[in-house]
Amino acid sequence: MALINRISRLVKADFHAVLDQIEEPEQLLKQAIRDMEDDLAAAEQRSLSCGQEQEALLVRKSELEATIAEVDSQLDLCFESDKDDLAKSLIRKKLEAERLLKRLNSRFSANGKYLEEQRAKLDENRATLESLRQKAELFAQRAPSHRDGGAEFDDIAWMAREMNIGEDEVEITFLREKNARSRS
Repeated sequence: MALINRISRLVKADFHAVLDQIEEPEQLLKQAIRDMEDDLAAAEQRSLSCGQEQEALLVRKSELEATIAEVDSQLDLCFESDKDDLAKSLIRKKLEAERLLKRLNSRFSANGKYLEEQRAKLDENRATLESLRQKAELFAQRAPSHRDGGAEFDDIAWMAREMNIGEDEVEITFLREKNARSRS
């Protein structure tokens, strides 16, 4: 039974090694970087567009506020001149402008929050992309020596060896933990 398990592990290891050779991790990493750069460019474009919309909303808000102020001064003149019909028409105009201003303010606020979120995500994605680029650079520096068949320090194999915990270590630590808990 142990022989079958060992052969099974050997076949799995060989199969995974073949897959690793086929996948070409360096190419996969480069493609991931290209994809992330494309996504980042699209996000920057959305953020720029949102910023431009925010500026347009701000200009429109200023125009409406100026219109409302002008209608107020016209209303003062109408009431001084006893022109009630004209005043009612101006009041309608003022109410429409105030309603539109209210909608613009809520849209401006929502757009501002969205813009802030997009900029935060953009900064986060830029940091992630930079990290990927650094990893790709490290990988590219390590890859030529590996292809030449040179001896290379294998981080994963080293970690696997370090992570291998024997039964005796488990037993000793178990006894220490048990002893420490029995004292308290």
